Amino acid sequence: RQNTDIISTVEFNYSGELLATGDKGGRVVIFQREQESKNRPLSRGEYNVYSTFQSHEPEFDYLKSLEIEEKINKIRWLPQQNAAHFLLSTNDKTIKLWKISERDKRAEGYNLKDEDGRLRDPFRITTLRVPVLMPMDLMVEASPRRIFANAHTYHINSISVNSDHETYLSADDLRINLWHLEITDRSFNIVDIKPANMEELTEVITAAECHPHQCNVFVYSSSKGTIRLCDMRAAALCDRHSKFFEEPEDPSSRSFFSEIISSISDVKFSHSGRYMMTRDYLSVKVWDLNMENRPVETYQVHEYLRSKLCSLYENDCIFDKFECCWNGSDSAIMTGSYNNFFRMFDRNTRRDITLEASRENSKPRAMLKPRKVCTGGKRKKDEISVDSLDFNKKILHTAWHPKENVIAVAATNNLYIFQDKIN
Repeated sequence: RQNTDIISTVEFNYSGELLATGDKGGRVVIFQREQESKNRPLSRGEYNVYSTFQSHEPEFDYLKSLEIEEKINKIRWLPQQNAAHFLLSTNDKTIKLWKISERDKRAEGYNLKDEDGRLRDPFRITTLRVPVLMPMDLMVEASPRRIFANAHTYHINSISVNSDHETYLSADDLRINLWHLEITDRSFNIVDIKPANMEELTEVITAAECHPHQCNVFVYSSSKGTIRLCDMRAAALCDRHSKFFEEPEDPSSRSFFSEIISSISDVKFSHSGRYMMTRDYLSVKVWDLNMENRPVETYQVHEYLRSKLCSLYENDCIFDKFECCWNGSDSAIMTGSYNNFFRMFDRNTRRDITLEASRENSKPRAMLKPRKVCTGGKRKKDEISVDSLDFNKKILHTAWHPKENVIAVAATNNLYIFQDKIN
């Protein structure tokens, strides 16, 4: 099985000190930020591998004769309550709660067994010893604490921890379930859009997220380019939404690909909880939760691809699912593109920038140079023509540190971490 090290999800924890990635081979790798040291003042913010573990294994569903991939679709951290860290990871079918904890001491001086573990002869035990804790090399252990299985008929695309910190939701193509973190054998189905006759199926759920402050509110996006906001206080089954966000289509720009490119691949609430951002194939939109009829901001990610949709349809790239993320203060947003490019938009100045994550141009501590794509006419010296973009190099997954300007960008099987230039 090739390509098992392709990164499939990237997520900072609440403090930003840890960064988790999941890959196609079912592994989770956690990076920890190094503390600043006096003898290496410039090492601020370097992330080094902290723990690696196999989260999911490939499985086979014998009833349906289906292979279940081990690929990690999403990782979500839980807020830290004690010395240990907890995260949820999911593949297409099964969600697991992992505990990541440190051990740097071990007990020595047992009465009934020797240091090498062999049982002592009871007649030789003449004194009572009190075992002591001795220091040892730091071990980071990952152990599965809960396994939430058998609740999804279709592929899970989202998990989201609720602001009450004791429930979370999981979404697949047609249903959303609400779980309690302590209860694995049952979940509540809160959204079900499956039609009685599957031939009448016109849309699927593409992403879902809990509101950051109101534990009764969540949103889910659809392949038709709409977003529904639901309130769990209104009814147990949230099939009737409270709010419905949709931008009316411009009839003049309608084409064969309109429906495909309007499908929403990601939805994220702002940290403040007032806005949400959605990503479709060509753009990112910011919505005010109080205004359903159109977004308050629209940012073009790679408008120059509009004329290339035909070939992007033929090579299946048009179905790529790009994610998007907010910075810690909600003043900027980031999302990925092709050719290992990623885009950042400043919401206050409306300035935007294209940067590239690639080995050739990212030596440690080197400044990133802005990239420009030439869309026709005469190409300038440092511009890249649309026709030479590499569509196999795509940045689907990015994450922004919750408090600082540190970003993580997954480019296929490489993880890049960039930070603000420090003088």
